[in-house]
Amino acid sequence: MTALLPRRVRGLVSLAEALLTPHGADRYLELVDPMLVRREIRGRVTAVRHQTPDTVTFTVRPSRAWQGFRAGQYVRMQVEIDGVRRTRCYSPCGAQGSGDLEFTVKADPNGLVSRHLQETTVGAVVGLSPADGEFTLPSPRPDRIVLMSGGSGITPVLAMARTLVAEGHPGEIVFLHYSNTPADALYRDELAELAARHPAFRVVHAHTHARSGGDLHGLFSLAHLEKAAPWFREAETFLCGPAPLMAAARELFENEGLSAQLHTEEFTAAPLTFAAEAAEGRVRFARSGRECDNSGKPLLEQAEDAGLTPEHGCRMGICFSCTQLKTAGRVRNARTGEVSGEENEEIQLCVSVPVGDVEIDA
Repeated sequence: MTALLPRRVRGLVSLAEALLTPHGADRYLELVDPMLVRREIRGRVTAVRHQTPDTVTFTVRPSRAWQGFRAGQYVRMQVEIDGVRRTRCYSPCGAQGSGDLEFTVKADPNGLVSRHLQETTVGAVVGLSPADGEFTLPSPRPDRIVLMSGGSGITPVLAMARTLVAEGHPGEIVFLHYSNTPADALYRDELAELAARHPAFRVVHAHTHARSGGDLHGLFSLAHLEKAAPWFREAETFLCGPAPLMAAARELFENEGLSAQLHTEEFTAAPLTFAAEAAEGRVRFARSGRECDNSGKPLLEQAEDAGLTPEHGCRMGICFSCTQLKTAGRVRNARTGEVSGEENEEIQLCVSVPVGDVEIDA
């Protein structure tokens, strides 16, 4: 929108931005309305519903800075809890190209953010990152496609299904979804509606903990796959779900010589290694007053060695649950090798290694 303003007005906006340094105009605009910020992406919740007792589905209208997503990608969502900004990754489950974003989050009894989101209300504002991830549909689209999901892993796969139907995909599509019982099946009505709109789209519900109410019952197997999509060996399969389902599918596709045709969404990564040689400087955890010599380990481990218990999840830089504010110093991202020295920036403790003196607001 700024580009549409007259050149003189754009110049005044840039001047105002400079005069408001170091905080920038966004820090003041958000006091008026968080959705007015120009450099960050925000979203306002416009609808909330609970499909099952342990999930919440909400629609978010993104701000002007949003650039869209490809079906299957994820975004990093930020919420503020007790004055602390928390970041988690979630996949939009609407068709790509749609204006608003839809998310479904399952509550983890030990999950701070997921439990917070269960109470989200219309009007709430969340922070959003640009879309990321390689779990996407290829172009051109395959003639035959199997979409497979389990539990809340349905979200990126549902985005693919909605996109294919919106495009009028001419090939065959089977959506095989696993849930514990019929009552746990997310998006049952929406999937039925997609099948009614698209003659080549078929939905197969499998229930792992129920002997009735589904098309299939029990755990994933070759028999399940052959019944749902007898032609799966000639198809491309896209899968997101819990670890046991993912492991079983990988083993089956490997045994069938079809590993290259199985595409999965991962929330795990290869273990990271860290070199502690030549570590120097000190690490200060400002809020607690703890301080220690830099051991060269990731900041999460150094915080734990100092007696702190920061929130964390995967320890691999995937889940963003260990994000904290770095108020001073430089850190190296062990995944990318990138060194950052910006003050007051959010970093992931599990993959950030101090480069000299560092202060963390923890």
